[in-house]
Amino acid sequence: MNHPIVAALDIGSSKVCCIIAHINKDKKIKMAGYGYNASKGIKNGVITDINNATLSVCSAVEAAEQNAHERINGVILNVSGEKTCASIYDASIALKRSRPIGEADINKLMEKGLAKIDVGKNELIHCLLTNYKVDDGENIKDPRNIYGDKLAVNILLGMYPNILYKNLSSVVEEARLNIDSKVLSAYASGLACLIEDEREYGATIIDIGGGTTSIATFKDGFPVAFSTLPVGGIHITKDITYGLTTSFEHAEDLKVREGYAFGIGNDERTNISVFPLGEEDDNSARILPRSELINIIVPRVEEMFEMIKCKLDDHGLHNAPNHRVVLTGGCSQLRGIRDVAKMILDKQVRLGNPRNIADLPDKLNNPVFSTALGMLLFATNNIERKPKKIVSNPIGEGSKIAKIFNWIRQNS
Repeated sequence: MNHPIVAALDIGSSKVCCIIAHINKDKKIKMAGYGYNASKGIKNGVITDINNATLSVCSAVEAAEQNAHERINGVILNVSGEKTCASIYDASIALKRSRPIGEADINKLMEKGLAKIDVGKNELIHCLLTNYKVDDGENIKDPRNIYGDKLAVNILLGMYPNILYKNLSSVVEEARLNIDSKVLSAYASGLACLIEDEREYGATIIDIGGGTTSIATFKDGFPVAFSTLPVGGIHITKDITYGLTTSFEHAEDLKVREGYAFGIGNDERTNISVFPLGEEDDNSARILPRSELINIIVPRVEEMFEMIKCKLDDHGLHNAPNHRVVLTGGCSQLRGIRDVAKMILDKQVRLGNPRNIADLPDKLNNPVFSTALGMLLFATNNIERKPKKIVSNPIGEGSKIAKIFNWIRQNS
């Protein structure tokens, strides 16, 4: 195919996923290939081991390249983790009454707004011009051709600490890849899962991943707030591991097969088999009522949504009962989690699969891949305007792991 290639690299706490797609002239996305594997060297969205994280990235990228029969040089990179933060700046300019607002006015407003931005010790991930207003009136998406005395805009910044981003970008560079653009995980998940009306009238996407929960609130078609919590499905699994004294792998299996986010009537009468830590044959299995498993899961899920509720309050949604919430990510598949969310958040809640890309392979039509798929949508509709600055990311000699995988990719 002669259509441009775009590749999304989702580096998460539980998995690393690479999706390669072709973009046609009408900005339609056609899947070319994908690859994913369990992540190593990443905890709560933060790189903890460069070599292991690089190994995970190289494995996922190599699998995607083989599946797509393509080679990639650059990727769109997701950014997540507890330390992601957001800030809103505002700017305004006086207008000439003799003519309507034009592109020159918008550029002048943008330059004025961006000139006073100070991101401190953060990497700038997003710079979104949202909520234009003419003469302090209602929010409008596009002020062109409107007459007025004053034009104002809100500028939403998404940021991530420089030092943490440096570790993340180092992993990508060690894998011999360029970072073409970057996107906060929740923003990408919102693009994949929210329908247009939800983004327009107001909705929050909550992506419950392995080690983090990423949150983005949309209004008037734009994201208006970002936040992240250091909790996710892995923490539920660890609670089961400790509570039932079993392996992490078996605890994860129990969570998926038998887990519920709230107690149900027959939990005491339904039994489950639990393998003690270090013993995996049927003769060693303990028979326990499922209620013991549920009693471990429920407190953690409730705690998680109490934390999410605090974040939504920070987003200004405390008194917005009609505001819609969409759950996605791997942990959103835990049975009963939607009901717990509705109860604690006091909001309309639905479960969100990636729905804004046509003809998805069955394997990718899953909330686990919401972020990666949303990154492709971000690439095709990126309207950000960032301040001009020089970014220096020299590529070093690379680690031994990266050299090995680079040789494999070039000679396979």
